[in-house]
Amino acid sequence: MSALPHCPSCDADYTYEDGAMFVCPMCGHEWAQEGEAPASEEGASVRDANGNALVDGDTITVIKDLKVKGSSLVVKVGTRVKNIRLVDGDHDIDCKIDGIGPMKLKSEFVKKA
Repeated sequence: MSALPHCPSCDADYTYEDGAMFVCPMCGHEWAQEGEAPASEEGASVRDANGNALVDGDTITVIKDLKVKGSSLVVKVGTRVKNIRLVDGDHDIDCKIDGIGPMKLKSEFVKKA
């Protein structure tokens, strides 16, 4: 039996592994396993549909047809978007799509190119 660490938040001994993280079911606290790089401390990082971290200036590819609200336009699967900008909010990617114009996208519908 492997010895898992106690929760640093509530000191419960019911912790379990979830991928590269330890999770406490008692208080819901999650922390990185030793040897793993911790997530960015300044805020939650934006990740694409495959779990890759996105940064400003990345190129992404749309993985699902997206209807443009208030218009008959559709952003097709495979559309590449260059030079994205990350913003806070529900739609976390601010970009400009050729043929459509400025848009806000959700990171769950894109993958890093």
